[in-house]
Amino acid sequence: MINNVKTQTSAQGVDRRTLKFEIVLVMALSLGQSAVYSLVSFADKVTRAPLGEQTTTMNNPLNTREYFDLTYQLLDILFALVPVVLALYLMRRSTGTSLPMIGFDFRKPGRDALWGAGLFAAMGLGTLGVYAAGRALGITTALSTANLGDYWWSIPVLMLSAARHAVLEEVIMLGFLFTYAGKLKVGLWTTILASALIRGSYHLYQGIGPMIGNVIMGVIFGWFYHRYGRVMPLVIAHFLLDAIGFVGYLVLGPAIGIGA
Repeated sequence: MINNVKTQTSAQGVDRRTLKFEIVLVMALSLGQSAVYSLVSFADKVTRAPLGEQTTTMNNPLNTREYFDLTYQLLDILFALVPVVLALYLMRRSTGTSLPMIGFDFRKPGRDALWGAGLFAAMGLGTLGVYAAGRALGITTALSTANLGDYWWSIPVLMLSAARHAVLEEVIMLGFLFTYAGKLKVGLWTTILASALIRGSYHLYQGIGPMIGNVIMGVIFGWFYHRYGRVMPLVIAHFLLDAIGFVGYLVLGPAIGIGA
């Protein structure tokens, strides 16, 4: 009880300037940084050739030697999650918000899994539709989502990469950002739209179609998080989307003529 009182008092003592600085700090070390690079990448692509004629590769090799590549891949995943730890620490210190309070826990595994699977099904169909439309209109690059090579560890690493993206994006874009926006008295729909636009911006390197699709997904995920107060179903849905996209491409791509 004493610890809880101290946490609440500390959170109440944090001023608005500190909260804003912590938002900027976390975003600059994670998805805000990705958004800036994505915008530059998009500018490079649109001034180079039509988007429809280009290919965006993901999950690329980091070394030509197999086990050094594996080491670099695992280190890349590990260090990409450090901003999540920072965000959770700052939330606890500055706002008194714990993991259960944002629903980033395993208290409701069945319900979270059902919601996650349902959101995955809905978002998966929508993603495919937006991607197909974008390709038809020439505003989306072709996506090559798994380029690690034919190693025994390729699928496990792709699964870990999917988990990394799911945890990083949903914890920061929803749990962290919404918590801080609430403390700063930012309106609900302003928060939802800002989160969705940032989400879309760091996917812009793939083309306009994925950017639009992710903005829509961000609005839906933001509303869901506000309504139910749990990040975990959204982490599950995001993980399934990426895992199927990465592993499915690796396994089925060559069979249908699109893999390496």
